[in-house]
Amino acid sequence: MQLTANGISMCYEVDGPGDGPVVVLSHSLATNLAMWERQLPALTPRYRVLRYDTRGHGRSAAPAGEYSLELLADDLFCLLDSLGLDLVHLVGLSMGGMIGQVAALRDPGRFASLVLCDTASQVPPAAHPAWRERIDTARSEGLEALVEPTIERWFSDGFQRAAATQVDQIRAMIRATPVTGYCGCAAAIMGLDLADSLAAIQLPTLVMVGADDPGTPVAGHRLIHQRIVGSELVVIPDALHLCNIEQATRFNAALTGFLERQVPA
Repeated sequence: MQLTANGISMCYEVDGPGDGPVVVLSHSLATNLAMWERQLPALTPRYRVLRYDTRGHGRSAAPAGEYSLELLADDLFCLLDSLGLDLVHLVGLSMGGMIGQVAALRDPGRFASLVLCDTASQVPPAAHPAWRERIDTARSEGLEALVEPTIERWFSDGFQRAAATQVDQIRAMIRATPVTGYCGCAAAIMGLDLADSLAAIQLPTLVMVGADDPGTPVAGHRLIHQRIVGSELVVIPDALHLCNIEQATRFNAALTGFLERQVPA
């Protein structure tokens, strides 16, 4: 489904009971809302699940220029407003978790809880050259040149062999990401600097990370956990960056268990 929010066309999908508590799923850089397919069977029996394509991804518009995390959070707020949703549980992975932090800091009253997965609270200047290189590669060679290096960071070798079809689906998402969208969102990620602000988040929060995530490692999630008072930390074994796919059963169990504590039967 499509609507216009914050001045752009945005794609979204809604599944589950119309009267269920709303869970919003926000995906990573270079994927799209289909990244969450393995979560739907666990969530839709009880929850109304809203997935959306972030600006620059999937079937949402991909305007040229650098984006900011504040702009991406505004997109989310406008989407929620357009759908008449006042209070939601927000689940974000990687870039989606960065958007979630910004949104929760800007307007915490919109959220019943927050789940931050395989994400970060800051991108230090030392990491900027690697991000600039990815942007330059995308512009000069297209997203195809980033497919295999990204897959190596996102999935273990064993999972790539055992679940080749699933991994190929993620490869297709990376290839299909517009260059303008990838570069715009990569620029937004480079501006991430929230570590000193996290103590202001007072929402019920779950922090989840794959034990072997090389890009957003466990140590960074321990920092988020320490600074958001009362938050929970779950480290998922045998998973890299997209732990919601590589270890879907464990991820789903942790996610639904947390949500059930926020929305008792």
